[in-house]
Amino acid sequence: MDFGRLVTAMVTPFNADGAIDWNATGRLIDYLIDDQESDSLVVSGTTGESPTLTDEEKIALFKFAVERVNGRCKIIAGTGSNDTAHSIHLTKAAEQCGVDAVLLVVPYYNKPSQEGIYQHFKAIAEATTLPVILYNVPGRTVVSMSAQTTLRLAQLPNIIATKECASTDQVTQIVADAPEGFLVYSGDDSAALPMMSVGAHGVISVASHIIGPEMKQMIEAYVQGDTSKAAKLHSLCLPVFKGLFELPHPVPNPVLVKSALALREMPVGSVRLPLVGPTEAEMDALRELLK
Repeated sequence: MDFGRLVTAMVTPFNADGAIDWNATGRLIDYLIDDQESDSLVVSGTTGESPTLTDEEKIALFKFAVERVNGRCKIIAGTGSNDTAHSIHLTKAAEQCGVDAVLLVVPYYNKPSQEGIYQHFKAIAEATTLPVILYNVPGRTVVSMSAQTTLRLAQLPNIIATKECASTDQVTQIVADAPEGFLVYSGDDSAALPMMSVGAHGVISVASHIIGPEMKQMIEAYVQGDTSKAAKLHSLCLPVFKGLFELPHPVPNPVLVKSALALREMPVGSVRLPLVGPTEAEMDALRELLK
């Protein structure tokens, strides 16, 4: 199954009462496919505020996304958690909804060993027929999945890719020894091109909510061998890559990308507590960036 090279980790639109705004969700899905050129969408990932979505909301999002997309792109369901049994439950529910794959984050807070990480992912993968994409993001989970553990998991038949946020060095190790067909995606927009230079397939992106076509051009230029053009596009995109996370100082995702969408006349509401909306200074910096 081809998930493409530009995958958007979609925000979850909320209304003024903090409930999911289904009309805005439908508009956003269409916009990400038609205007921002996303090849696949991740629903209920970190950018979708998965920690504050209920199971009922997640399952409703999976169903809604599958129906709205209607085959125009692939839907990847974020079903990972730090509870293996809970992740299996959500993954089975997502499979019933008709999604194309699941994204499973390294268990956070528990601080499992590498063997614990392996057994966690193995148990979930064996409980589903869906393709599984691993997600290593040590900045959020504390524990980092090693290249060796990733490569062990890559031997399982339905674990087909990983979203990697650790380092370009780790991507290099994984790509060098991975079985044929196992893909690596950058989980960091600013590292997408550097990671592709050592063998990554593409990126699971936040910035593609705003500059999807430019990112698509950058990726295609690199794949076609025009590294000079790809480097120029990377340089042009870099302020947005960085700015959506640290304008004018570090701001938790998806606070700024939701505000950026509103400035682009694609309102998706605010964030749920414990996240809070941007300050005036942050909004001023964001407006300046998007000019």
